Amino acid sequence: MTRPSLDALMSPRAVAIVGASADPARIGGRPVDYYRRAGFAGALYPVNPNRTEIQGYTAYPSVADLPGRIDCALLAVAAPKLIESLEAVAAQGAQGAVIFTAGFAEMGAEGAALQHALATRARDLGVRLLGPNCLGMFHAAIGHCPTFSSALQNGMPLPGRVGLVTQSGAYGTHLVERARQRRIGVNYWVSTGNEADIGVAEVIDYLVTDSGTDVIGVYLEGVNHPDLLFAALERARQARKPVVLMKVGTSDAGAQAAASHTASLAAADDVFDAALREFGVVRCRTTDQLLDTIYAASHAPLPRGRKMGILTISGGAGVILADSAAHHGLSTPEMPPEAQARMLARNPLGAFANPLDVTANAVNDFTLVSDGLESMVRDGGYDMLASFFTSWPASKVLGPQLRAALKAAQPIYAHCPHALVITADDATCAAHEGDGLLVFADPDRAVAAMAALADLAEAFDRAPRAAPPPLPDGVPDIPATGLSEFAAKQLLSAAGVPVLPERLVQSADEAVTAAENIGLPVVMKLVSGDIPHKTEIGGVLLGLETPDAVRAGHAHLLQAAERHAPDARLDGVLVSPMAGTGQELIMGVRVDPVVGPVAMVGLGGIFAEVMQDVVLHRAPVTNDEARAMILRLRSAPLLQGARGHPVCDIAAAAAALSALSVLGAGQAAQIDSIEINPILIRPEGEGAVALDALIIPANPDAPA
Repeated sequence: MTRPSLDALMSPRAVAIVGASADPARIGGRPVDYYRRAGFAGALYPVNPNRTEIQGYTAYPSVADLPGRIDCALLAVAAPKLIESLEAVAAQGAQGAVIFTAGFAEMGAEGAALQHALATRARDLGVRLLGPNCLGMFHAAIGHCPTFSSALQNGMPLPGRVGLVTQSGAYGTHLVERARQRRIGVNYWVSTGNEADIGVAEVIDYLVTDSGTDVIGVYLEGVNHPDLLFAALERARQARKPVVLMKVGTSDAGAQAAASHTASLAAADDVFDAALREFGVVRCRTTDQLLDTIYAASHAPLPRGRKMGILTISGGAGVILADSAAHHGLSTPEMPPEAQARMLARNPLGAFANPLDVTANAVNDFTLVSDGLESMVRDGGYDMLASFFTSWPASKVLGPQLRAALKAAQPIYAHCPHALVITADDATCAAHEGDGLLVFADPDRAVAAMAALADLAEAFDRAPRAAPPPLPDGVPDIPATGLSEFAAKQLLSAAGVPVLPERLVQSADEAVTAAENIGLPVVMKLVSGDIPHKTEIGGVLLGLETPDAVRAGHAHLLQAAERHAPDARLDGVLVSPMAGTGQELIMGVRVDPVVGPVAMVGLGGIFAEVMQDVVLHRAPVTNDEARAMILRLRSAPLLQGARGHPVCDIAAAAAALSALSVLGAGQAAQIDSIEINPILIRPEGEGAVALDALIIPANPDAPA
C-alpha cells in the first residue's frame, strides 16, 4: 500500500466532531456519548457554533477555534459543507476523516461526481477518508468511537483481538451486536461505506500489521480493488492471521455462457471462491458460520492436522459428531487396540474406538473423562477434540465436577482445539472458554468451526507460491476477430499444448488425400467459429475407415451445416487421426472481471456441464498447482485406475493445463475465454492431446 498511513484515522490522539449534538440520540450526538462512555483517553473537541458545552465536553464554534491540533475528524455535516469542513480540519492537522453524510455515488451519476470531487480534494489535502455514506468505526481499546451505530448503545464491545471490516454499516452493526452475544471480543470495527478513498482491502492490510489484532472478519458486497485485496490477503496468510470472510451477491457468468462451457462452468462466485482458497481465507455463507469461525480462531490454537477425537456420554451424539467430521473433511481414526482395552477394563459398558463413549458412568467417576481425553491425545494422536456433555455443565452438582475433570486433562491437550457441545448459561460457557475450550450448542457447527481451523493451519503452512513458467517465445497474439478450431489449435500448440497432426481441407478430394497421408481411420469435423458445439448438429464424424467413407463424410458435414447453421461461416473440414483411448477432460481459461484470468479443469466431453465436476485456480498455474487441481476433481479416481480404468498420464495433463493457463494469463487482454474440450488424457507415459479448441476473443462481436 503506497497511500499515507491509516494511523491517524484508526488510533488518533485528538479528535474533532464537526456537527456535534448535545442530544445523545441524534446522529451528531451519539459519537460524543460513545466517546464519553468508552473513556477515550485523547482530546475530544465537539464543534457546534450554537453550543459552548456538549455532553460534558467544551464545545467550539468552529474548527479554527480548536485549542490544539487534531489527528482525526468526524464530519457529521450536510453534503454542501463537506469540502469546506474538510479543508478546515486539514488546516488543523487532521490526516483522517470519517464521513457519515449520504447522497453520493449511491445516488447515481451526479452523486458520483460529487464523491469524486470530495475524494480528489481529500487527496490533495493529505487526508484519508472513511466513507462517505458510512456508519463509521471504533477502536475499542482506546475508546475511539466515530460512529453512530446502535451497536454501542447497549455497551462497549467485549475486550478482544478481533478486527471486523464491513462494507455495510447496518449489517456491520448487526455483526458487532451478534459478536457480543457470542462472547467475541471485537477491538476494531470499520464500515467502509462508499469507499471513496479507504476500502476493505486497505483496512485488512492495516489490521494485518496491527499488533492488537489476531483475527480479521470481513463482510463484503463487492470488490473495488481486487489486486489490493489479494495482496492484503496474501500478507495475512504469511503473517498467519486468519481472515474469515462473508461475501454476498453474485455476478452474471457472462454473455458468452451459451457459447463456452468454460464461461458457464467458471461462474463468478465460484471463481472468487477459488481465489479466496488460494490465500487461505475461510469463506462463510451464513452469519452463524462467520461468527462461529471467528470465535474459534480467536479462542483456540490451530490444529496440527485433520484427525479428530470424539468423547461423548451419548452414543447417538457420538455418531452425529463422527458423521459431521466426515462431511467437513476431518478424519476420525480408531484408538489403538491396547488403549481401547485399557479403558474398556475400567468401564465395560463403554465403547472406545472413536468416538469414545464413556456413558453415564462418568457421573460416578469423572476421571473417565480426564483419562479418556489424555489417552486420545497421548495414544490416539488426535489433532483436535470434540466432547458432548449435553446439560451437565449447567448442573450445580455435575457441572463443577465436569469442569474439574476437563481442567485436569487440559495440560495434555492444550495444543489442540477442543470443542464442548453443551447447553448452559452464559456465565458457565464463559468459564469453560476461560479454561481454553470452545463452546457450542450444535454438534455440526462445532465440527464445521474445527474444520475451518484445520483449513487455516494448512493454508498458513503452505510454502510460498512458485513462479509459473513464462509464455514461450514466438506465440502469436490472439486476434480480435477470433480463430477457427484449426487456427486455435495451432496457437495452443505454439504455447506448449499438445495437439494432433491435422489437415484443414476445402474439398472431398483434399479430404481423401489428407486421410490417406495421416492414416486411416480418421475423424472429420466441421470448422467454423459460428458453430461452437459441433456434436450437437452432427458436425463430428468418427472412425472413417475408407476413402469412400471419407468422401461421403465430407458431403454429410456440409449438409449438416447447411441444414442446422445455414448462416455460419465455414473455414473447411478438419481431418484428424483417431486419438486412441484415455479419459476426456475439459480445460479452460476465463477472464473474470474481478479476479482476472482463471484456469479451469473438469470432467470433459459431453459431460462437462452435466456433471459440473470443476476445479478453478487463478491463472497462471505451475505444473504442481495444475496437478493438484486435477487430483481435486471428484472424477480424479478415473484417472488413477479406478474400476479397471487405465492409469492416465496425469503429469502430461498437468503440463497441458499449466501451458494453457500461461497463455490465457499472458494474453488476458485479448480473450474472454479459451477452452479445450475435450483434451484426451492417454494412459500413463503416452501423453495428452487436445481434441477440440475454442477461443472467444475479448470483443466477440468484431467481424471475422
